[in-house]
Amino acid sequence: MIKTWMKPSRVEWITFFTLMPVLTALLNHLLFGDRIWHDREIWLYSFTLVYVQGFVSWYLHIVSMHWLRIRLPDLQQTLPRLILLAITHVFLTSLTFACLFAGYDYFHFLGYVLDVHQFKTSILLAVALTLIATTSWEAEYVIIKWKASLAEKEEIQQMAIQYEFETLKSQVNPHFLFNCFNTLSSLISEDPKQAEGFLDELSKVYRYLLRNNEDGLSTLQNELRFIQSYYRLLKTRHGDAIQIQLEVDKRYDSYLLPSLSLQLLVENAVKHNIVSRQQPLVIDIFTMAGNQLAVNNNLQSKTIKDPSNKIGLANIRLKYELLEQPGFQVLSDTRNFTVILPLIWDSGYEKKISAVQKQIHPQ
Repeated sequence: MIKTWMKPSRVEWITFFTLMPVLTALLNHLLFGDRIWHDREIWLYSFTLVYVQGFVSWYLHIVSMHWLRIRLPDLQQTLPRLILLAITHVFLTSLTFACLFAGYDYFHFLGYVLDVHQFKTSILLAVALTLIATTSWEAEYVIIKWKASLAEKEEIQQMAIQYEFETLKSQVNPHFLFNCFNTLSSLISEDPKQAEGFLDELSKVYRYLLRNNEDGLSTLQNELRFIQSYYRLLKTRHGDAIQIQLEVDKRYDSYLLPSLSLQLLVENAVKHNIVSRQQPLVIDIFTMAGNQLAVNNNLQSKTIKDPSNKIGLANIRLKYELLEQPGFQVLSDTRNFTVILPLIWDSGYEKKISAVQKQIHPQ
C-alpha cells in the first residue's frame, strides 16, 4: 500500500498532464529539429520514451517535495523548505536531461548526435517549467496550511471562550437559595399553605436557573420571565420592602444577553442595599435606544456590608468581553446604581457557543 505522502495530489496530476505534453514536444524539437514533422519514428519512440522518463522524473519530484513537507511542515518553515526544494528539483531535472541526452548520443538513438548548445537550452527550458509546476504545487500547499491555521486559530479561540464561560458559570452559586430555605423554614410553622406555594415557586425558579446556567446566552424574554418568578420569591421574603418595575419594549424580546445577568444584578442589589418597609429597595429594568437594557436601583448602602467576592458584575463584564460585545457600563452616583447591558441581535453568538459546547460535551 502506497503511503499517503507518496501519492500525488489532484493539482499535481493536473500540472503533469498539462505541462508534460508541452515539454515532450519542445524537447523532441530540440533533439531532432524539423524532423518531428515528417519522421513517424520520432513520434512513436522518442515521444514515448521522453514521456515515460518525464513521468519517472516528475514522480521523484513529487516524492521529494512531499518528504520535505513532512520534515518542514509549518508555514514558518516555508523559506528553508523552498530552498531545499529548489536545489532538489534542479538537481533531479539536470540529472534527468543529462541521462536523456547522453543516452541518445551514446546509442545514436534515431541518429541523434549530442549538441552542447541544445543540451544547455533544454536544461534551462526544463528548469523553467519545473519551477512553474513547483510554484503551483507549493502555492496549493501553502494555501491549505494557511486555511488550516486559520481554522485551528478560530477553534482555539472558541475553545478559550467556552472554557471561560464554563469557569464563569462554575462561579455562579446564588446566595438566594440559602435565604429561601430560611424563609421556607419559617413559613412551614407560620403558614403551611403559603410555604407549599413558596416551595413550588422555588422549585420552578431553581430549575430554570440550573437549566439556563448551562447556556451562554438567553433571550431577553426568557430572562424577564425568570426575573418575575424570582421577584415573587423575594416578595415572599421581603414583602413591600422590595419592588421591581419593568418597562421593556417588546421588540427586544428576541435579543440576547448573557444568561442569568438580571438575576445576578437583582441579587447584588438586594445583598448590598438596605431592604425595609421604611426604605424600600426599588429596582427598575427598562430598555433604552441603541439596543440597551438598564438595571437601576436606588442606592441605600448598608452600614455593615455583607462579605462579597465581587463575582457578579465581573462575571457579566467578562462574558461581554469574551463575546467581543462593547457597551457594558456601570454607573453610580449618590442616589442610584445603574448597570447598562448591551442587547445582542446577532444569533451567531449563540450558535458559536453552542457549537463549541457540542464539541466539548458530545452527547
